[in-house]
Amino acid sequence: MTEEIYVSTDIEADGPIPGPHSMLSFGSAAFDANGRLLSTFAANLELLEGAAPSPATMEFWKANPAAWNATRVNCQAPSDAMPAYSAWLRTLPGKPVFVGYPAAFDFMFVYWYLMRFTGESPFSHSALDIKTYAMAMLRLPYRESTKRNMPRRWKGAIPHTHVALDDAIEQGKIFCLMLAESRAAGAEGGTGQSREPSRL
Repeated sequence: MTEEIYVSTDIEADGPIPGPHSMLSFGSAAFDANGRLLSTFAANLELLEGAAPSPATMEFWKANPAAWNATRVNCQAPSDAMPAYSAWLRTLPGKPVFVGYPAAFDFMFVYWYLMRFTGESPFSHSALDIKTYAMAMLRLPYRESTKRNMPRRWKGAIPHTHVALDDAIEQGKIFCLMLAESRAAGAEGGTGQSREPSRL
């Protein structure tokens, strides 16, 4: 069986959807099933021609100027960055699975940009949502399956900076700890779920 490689990915954008708005930057951190960080990829992107920022999203960026400035350094044309990203994904030693928090948002941008600028997606439609995985493990409703309600043992000391690669590594480590715990519970004959949901 071909090994799965978990590509934790975070994107920053100037609006809620790709096309009318632009992906400003993205970062991916590739982990194997044992939680080992294998490789990373990150790029800041030039804005899409004809796109415009969302006023609501720009209010967020006005409140986070350092993170905004980090997205505007050494920007690449998407027509250059996305083929390079696709090539990087194909160097990974297994089939890439996109991992996001929430996957519905980040995967939407990455998939759109890959299809627009390379014509294909090495992920196919394989996107794993950390919140959904937490919902199953913690036995909580989806909207309560947030980082605030995750047990401390899943959280490291990496801050959430709104810099794409930093956040990709942070959430990737959370996912790998969840995966290890789930597999250990399964090996012991359990359900793979935490017995006591934590709201810490």
